[in-house]
Amino acid sequence: MTREAFAFARSFAPTGPTKLLVDRHYLLCASKGSLRLEAGGQYWLLPPARAALLRAGRPATVTIGQPATTASVLFHVDFVSPPSQDLTVFDLVPLARALLAECGKWQEAPEPLPAYARAIFTALAAVAWRSAERPSPIVMPVGRSAEVQTALRLTEERLGDEVRFEEVAAAVGLVPRSLARRFEAEVGMTWRATLRRMRVLRAVERLAADDTPVTTIAHDVGYGSLSAFNAAFHDLTGATPSGYRATFTA
Repeated sequence: MTREAFAFARSFAPTGPTKLLVDRHYLLCASKGSLRLEAGGQYWLLPPARAALLRAGRPATVTIGQPATTASVLFHVDFVSPPSQDLTVFDLVPLARALLAECGKWQEAPEPLPAYARAIFTALAAVAWRSAERPSPIVMPVGRSAEVQTALRLTEERLGDEVRFEEVAAAVGLVPRSLARRFEAEVGMTWRATLRRMRVLRAVERLAADDTPVTTIAHDVGYGSLSAFNAAFHDLTGATPSGYRATFTA
């Protein structure tokens, strides 16, 4: 039997979609690069200074589009209460970061945790579970029907171009009005709002990847105006692109 909880850090090369299924509650934190997590018909972006909380026994799909480094903690199901949601992504508060760093001293081992370590892991779980009640808005539905899923993929592939809804609809074999109704029903927002969110999500990935100037990223994700890009980014994240990038190393 391994410890009630333990921490570990790993670095990953870019990989395609990979199934993730563990028998412990999983706290996954990005410290460099970003990951995509998909479960329950949605996908989340996990950039630095954010965490994902995955309930034990619940599957998820992980995609790593750029080199990434993570710090993780696994909690035995008898050690802490289960998370309220199967998968939640949220901002790491400073206290959680400090506790996560302290937990890194105890990795997987057969002997039980000492009393001090148990207290630290218990405190981290309490802070993380509480933070998960305020999930990150960096989430996107993936759609249910093949037509909407294809439309989402085509839209994402063309973010840097002048994407036209009529062309996307034609590519999936639907008239624009029918595809628009599908988006409202399956994604919960219009195609135009979906495009706007996808561009911000791509920008977050770019911000986490390297030091590319914000102006360049804005252009690359399809914005001709920096002010329009800043407004869209702020509407979703509550921060400016530069301010959001600053949180990665805060």
